[in-house]
Amino acid sequence: MARYTGAVCRLCRREGQKLFLKGTKCYSEHCPVAARNYAPGQHGQSRKKVSEYGLQLRAKQTAKRYYGVLESQFRHYFEMAERKPGMTGENLLRLLESRLDNIVYRAGLANSRAEARQLVVHNHYKLNGKKVNIPSLLVKEGDVISVAEKSRQSEKFKAIDETCGSRPVPMWLDADRTNYTVKVLRMPNRDDIDLDVQEHLIVELYSK
Repeated sequence: MARYTGAVCRLCRREGQKLFLKGTKCYSEHCPVAARNYAPGQHGQSRKKVSEYGLQLRAKQTAKRYYGVLESQFRHYFEMAERKPGMTGENLLRLLESRLDNIVYRAGLANSRAEARQLVVHNHYKLNGKKVNIPSLLVKEGDVISVAEKSRQSEKFKAIDETCGSRPVPMWLDADRTNYTVKVLRMPNRDDIDLDVQEHLIVELYSK
């Protein structure tokens, strides 16, 4: 499976905002975005006039990097969003939010989406009582995700509980950190998604 293996802090700097790809580091004073709020590379600080296409591309890249999705899979989500009733851009973000690895992260059961993806692949979670190891699985309303019984006693999840225990959980999720479970109460609305991106620009880009 293809995946990005470079320095993730460079991605945040390229988009000019925190994408929260490094867990607790993103909330600390050591976050590179706070120290060097400009694009990486020798021309990162130069002023450039951004075209309409450039704005659309940056919107797409921000969304892709935020959720850790590569181009082919992102386009597949866009095509799914087009077929659904309603606004395509909002449908796209709703699909991305309903990924299993994203919900694990949102519920505070992992420090970052990358860590959530790795832990899902290693069979540390269950979906409705059954083991699941597919990070891209789309979760539905009423589904319950839980940490496997053996994993709950590990030092890894004890550390996650300490670092993520105070992180706010979206209102469309019901997280029970005592029992290491989270229930999907409903699918998120656009107001529930704190992603700083203009999704209509993504729709415009793919509609050309």
